[in-house]
This record gives sequence, C-alpha cells and structure tokens, in this order.
Amino acid sequence: MRFLHTSDWHLGRSFHRVSLLTAQRAFLDHLVATVHDRGIDAVLVAGDIYDRAVPPLAAVELFDEALHRLAELGVPTVMISGNHDSARRLGVGSGLMARAGIHLRTDPADCATPVLLHDAHGPVALYGLPYLEPAMVRDALGAPRADHAAVLGAAMDTVRADLAGRPPGTRSVVLAHAFVTGGAVSDSERDITVGGVASVPAAVFDGVDYAALGHLHGCQTLTERVRYSGSPLAYSFSEATHRKSMWLVELDADGAVHAERVDCPVPRPLARIRGPLAHLLDDPALAGHEDSWVEATLTDSARPHEPMARLARRFPHLVSLVFDPDQEPGRSSASYAQRLRGRSDQEIAEDFVAHVRSGRAADAHERAELSSAIDEVRAQEMAGEGAR
Repeated sequence: MRFLHTSDWHLGRSFHRVSLLTAQRAFLDHLVATVHDRGIDAVLVAGDIYDRAVPPLAAVELFDEALHRLAELGVPTVMISGNHDSARRLGVGSGLMARAGIHLRTDPADCATPVLLHDAHGPVALYGLPYLEPAMVRDALGAPRADHAAVLGAAMDTVRADLAGRPPGTRSVVLAHAFVTGGAVSDSERDITVGGVASVPAAVFDGVDYAALGHLHGCQTLTERVRYSGSPLAYSFSEATHRKSMWLVELDADGAVHAERVDCPVPRPLARIRGPLAHLLDDPALAGHEDSWVEATLTDSARPHEPMARLARRFPHLVSLVFDPDQEPGRSSASYAQRLRGRSDQEIAEDFVAHVRSGRAADAHERAELSSAIDEVRAQEMAGEGAR
C-alpha cells in the first residue's frame, strides 16, 4: 500500500507579510497530481492544516477545494489537527466527510478508532492522534502525568490495545503531531513546551509499522519507521536550506517500509545575505539572489541612510532587514545593561546615546543638553518631595 505523507500546510500563513496563498495553491495542485500520477492509495496529513485557530476565509476555501479534489480521485485521506488548528472547528462535519473518504481525527477519544483500508495483502489500520495538550487530555486518556510523553504514551497504549485485537498480520500506521526527541527545529514552529517537557521519545511509537509525524518543519528521518514530512513551504529564513518535500511511503506485505522523497514546488528561493550596505549593493557574487526572498543583515557601525529602500532597488523581494554592527576592536562585548552598572546618570544618558547610534558618542553640545535635562528632572523631584 502506498501512502503520501505530508503535514504542516499552515494554510493562511504569510511570509514576512507576503501572502503565500498562491504558493499554497500550487502545492496542493502538486499534491493532487502526485496522488493521481503515482498511484497513491491514501493521503496522510499530520496536522497544522491551518496556521491559526480561526483561519481567513480564503484559506478555508482553499482547504475545501483540496478536499473535493481528493474525494473526486477516490483516494482516502486521513487528517489530524495540530497545535495551530482549532480541533473542534476542524472536526465539524467529519462524519459526513468520512462518507466521501476524508477522515478527520480531531478528538482524543478517537485515537484508537482506526480508518481501515485493505489491499491484496490484507488490512491496514490507520490511527490518527491529534495534537494532545497534556493538561486538557490527561484525565480522558488516563495518563499518569500531565506532560507530552505521558499523554502520547497513553494514547499509543490504546492504539496497541486495539491493534492486538485485530486479525494477525494487520499492518498499522499512526499519524501524530508532536516534538519527538532527535528532531531538528526551525524558527517557524510554535513552541509546545506549555504543559511539561515538549519532546517525547521515538520509542513511544513502538509496535506500529509507520509513524507519520507533523509539527517540525524540516523533512527528517528519526528511524526507518518514524519520519517527519516537514512543511511544504518555507515559513522562516531558518528554513532557507530545507529541501521541501513529502514522503511517498510503501508498506509491503510484511509491514516493511520503503520511503521516497517527493519534492514540493518552490515559489521563490530564500537567501540570507550579510555585510556592510555598500558591499551588499555592489557585490556581483550576490546577483543570484536578486529574485529571492531576502533577509539582509547590515554590519555597518552606524545605521546607513534609507537602507531598506536602497537595498530593495537591487533585491526587490527584500522582506527582512536586520542590524548587527561588527564589533569594533577594543569595544566591550558586555550587554548594555551590564555596561550601565555603577555609572552616573550623566554617564548612563551618554552611553544610551552611543548605544542607539551604533557607537557614535554624544558631542559637547549634546552632553550639555543632557546635563541640563538631568538637573531639571532632579529639581522637579526635589520640589515634589517638598510639597509632600
């Protein structure tokens, strides 16, 4: 049986205020074409369908269109809710959708209720474990503690118990949305440490033939049977080096896993460039990034004039500008707060001016103005004390 494993669509998300709806539509076109062309038997979507609990209407319409296209192909689709989704909203209408082959698993009570498929070698049970917030599901699952490892372990115990009662040779697949130990993170994933230690061991999935994971945005293999598909698009510059893809997983008669990466379309490459403004504007080696989404880090000791506008003339898709001045020889690397300790009000004010101006100190006139302002504040404070 052949599965297409994907996750973390984040429909409705933008990239530094640039809409990604067109790119997300192109990805879904690619997914539907892959299902048709590669003889896929089922699609597995491991959570974070949407980017937020109440997605924009355009994202909902895109999701609805994708479901209709998958249903028309007659290929079953199993989806779970992720930590970005509203499980209850996503699950509305799931009973009706199941009749069309779209199986939404958003309720923790349904963890041990599989979608059953069959091929020439017998049954395959697909279990959907939605994102499990420890404090909210601990009692329902009978977990010993309110942390991620405990609640996911309890959910997997119910899966293994159900599987044990099925005919011998039943193969099994689990969809889960979690941070599994050993996975590499990126900046665009929402932290799930609330409710205890975030990571869970890969061994929690022992006893099933394949675990289709979502949450981390990099495609990665933790074991041959435990894999993240990653997000289909880059959602932060920390993903600039990611190869975005889906897993085409084939489960043979004995439950052995054979996996192949299927690349996703790239709407626009990402580039991180760094250096003084003049270098970034003139360096011919950067010509290859002129059509990329660009994050530029300026290392000039003083903030240049209109850097965003000047850079955008060369890099029209510049979306992020960072200032990180190179350390001057002999200049302290201590934090601003550390450098203020034990200093007078006048010294603190002068240090502040130098700090916000990337090392350019106050001149004589500015120092006199600062001194006058400090004296005036002190006089007002003393007048206030006398009035009391």
